[in-house]
Amino acid sequence: MNKIGTMEATRLSIVLFPSDYFNPSAVDGDFEKEYEAVLEQQNLIPIIFSYEGWFQQGRLILSGELPKLGTKAVYRGWMMGPETYAQFYEALKERNILLTTGPEEYERLHIFPNAYPYVKEDSARILCFKLHEPIQISAVLKEFPRFMVKDFVKSVKGTDFPKFFDSSFSQEDFEHWMEVFYKYRGELLTGGICIKEYLELKKYDGKTNEYRAFYANHEMISLEPNSGQETFAPTPPEQMLKKYQTLESPFYTADYAELAEGSWRVIETGDGSVSGLSDRQDAKAFFRALYLAFS
Repeated sequence: MNKIGTMEATRLSIVLFPSDYFNPSAVDGDFEKEYEAVLEQQNLIPIIFSYEGWFQQGRLILSGELPKLGTKAVYRGWMMGPETYAQFYEALKERNILLTTGPEEYERLHIFPNAYPYVKEDSARILCFKLHEPIQISAVLKEFPRFMVKDFVKSVKGTDFPKFFDSSFSQEDFEHWMEVFYKYRGELLTGGICIKEYLELKKYDGKTNEYRAFYANHEMISLEPNSGQETFAPTPPEQMLKKYQTLESPFYTADYAELAEGSWRVIETGDGSVSGLSDRQDAKAFFRALYLAFS
């Protein structure tokens, strides 16, 4: 009997990865470390789907032998818009593969304004706008002395786009930079525009103190430094970590950051399927903990 067929349908047994763009039978290089870690797990099996087939043609092409009975799976790969994820979920269901995270749960934690009501007590304040809706910088500055710009999922961090706006920017400046923002996000633009209050973060040796927590089946399965800071930097308060382990999704992340004055905030949430592991994270330990959480 094949490896999949020996597993109970009620337990997590499959991890889905996108393929290399040019080789549909090989895993995308950005997920190779995770793929290898899953291969070493006795109770998990990785399955690859064609990147080009799904993201460009809307066709689900899977590698390997598929289960005959319903099998639980998690996805580890690139972000999808909520509508695309819902289609992905249904296409897999037709193949007897059931993702642990349903479309509504994915959209709830992937789209930050949807998650915001659950974390707002400990998060930066936000204002939301429709795509291409005119935004008056003077009105925003009445709410926040400094603010940053994202769409409903991501910023354009790592580009020349300003990390925050304040009263030194004119309306003309702001409109110019919004045009740049739309160009940078391009086809990945999601939902609308999210204006977030800019928070001054604590730094250690020039690096902010941020941590990413993965939660699976309402327990924290990992907490790792997420900004390259050294291990001597303090970790988020245990009370806060426990406070957000029961959000309405079976697999999600919360990013925590220490402020300059010493308190902590939730600066981001995400669906666990499309949130990256930290640079120095032990992938084997991560998938072992993920399997145990769902078993």
